[in-house]
Amino acid sequence: MDTRPVALAKNRAQSLLDRLEAALAAGEIDEAGWYREVAAVITPAYLAADNPRSQSGKDGDEADWERARSLLADAVHRDGAFLDVGSASGYLMECMERWAAERGHILHPYGLDIAPELADLARRRLPRWADRIYVGNVIDWQPPRRFDVVRTGLEYVPVRRHRDLIARLLEKAVAPGGRLLIGVYSEEREAFRTGPRVEEEIAGWGFPIGGRVERPHPRDARLVYRVVWIDSPPGASPQGSDGT
Repeated sequence: MDTRPVALAKNRAQSLLDRLEAALAAGEIDEAGWYREVAAVITPAYLAADNPRSQSGKDGDEADWERARSLLADAVHRDGAFLDVGSASGYLMECMERWAAERGHILHPYGLDIAPELADLARRRLPRWADRIYVGNVIDWQPPRRFDVVRTGLEYVPVRRHRDLIARLLEKAVAPGGRLLIGVYSEEREAFRTGPRVEEEIAGWGFPIGGRVERPHPRDARLVYRVVWIDSPPGASPQGSDGT
């Protein structure tokens, strides 16, 4: 069993995020500084890695990667365009295309990353999708189209902007009838939980949770891997949301 404090077992970058949240609250940095400092740590670490999993922030071998990430495909509800926010090396883009196909769905992957260097890495790895990999900060990025499935993590923005992140993606990026996936994240099992679940926080912000998938963490009995989603109401499909 993992013996690290549960916060670090859930997210190995938690110490960095906690430090930056404290600096932001104290007025020592502004939000632009928060993003710069995250990028200054994450980008060189990803670029120095020697495989696409680590270049996307995941330790371990291919089996570890698939166990931790493939439940995203269990949350896909239809064919179409898939946007990975924080796409880094683009490896999740590749894998989601395959995992979704195994489950009977055809996805056309796109990616967004705040770091130009990581977007360049993904374009070199995936030249067939080079024009689908964008650079931008998700909190103010203007998507060129809508997507049937969008995946994001909440940790890509300061805590005080978590609700804004969800609202913006639902308003600007998710197609009518599409789905916003949040995760994969590690979360305490009920016996170890001391605070609200992520989905409870999201629901408290006024967003109806459409569903959840989870699976046990392979090495830490305190934790499970989870994905939750919010469904966008159906409506007339905007131009460009046909999955091409």
